[in-house]
Amino acid sequence: MADNTFKLHIWASEKPFYDGDCVSLVIPSVDGKYGILARHSNTITAIVPGELTYTLPGQEPQIAAVSEGIVKIEDNDVLVLVETIERPEEIDANRAKAAADAAREAMMQKLSRREYYTTRLTLARAMSRLQVKGHSDRGGDK
Repeated sequence: MADNTFKLHIWASEKPFYDGDCVSLVIPSVDGKYGILARHSNTITAIVPGELTYTLPGQEPQIAAVSEGIVKIEDNDVLVLVETIERPEEIDANRAKAAADAAREAMMQKLSRREYYTTRLTLARAMSRLQVKGHSDRGGDK
């Protein structure tokens, strides 16, 4: 492992996503985008639905859509645990748009507080999937 890298482990509930060296990682957090480089201080923080960007040694930055989760940074070892994570080519834009439309419609109904927050997370996840897919379709970062 080079001095400018750290070990990165990204796990979704249904599968491992990546395990190896990483140069930089940017996660969506409740306070905005949160950047991680080698020798970052030890911490744990929440991940919200959004765009995750990671750069592997010698490669261009790559993006993925993530749902809610957590990140733990300890001794130059980063563990990302999320419910779901998808590369742009794995995202079905029509399905994501339909999910966003359904969530918007549901939010206009009389919902319990719990239903409202669950629906809001569904909408945020669908919107992040569309954003990541849009980057890919425009020829942006992959």
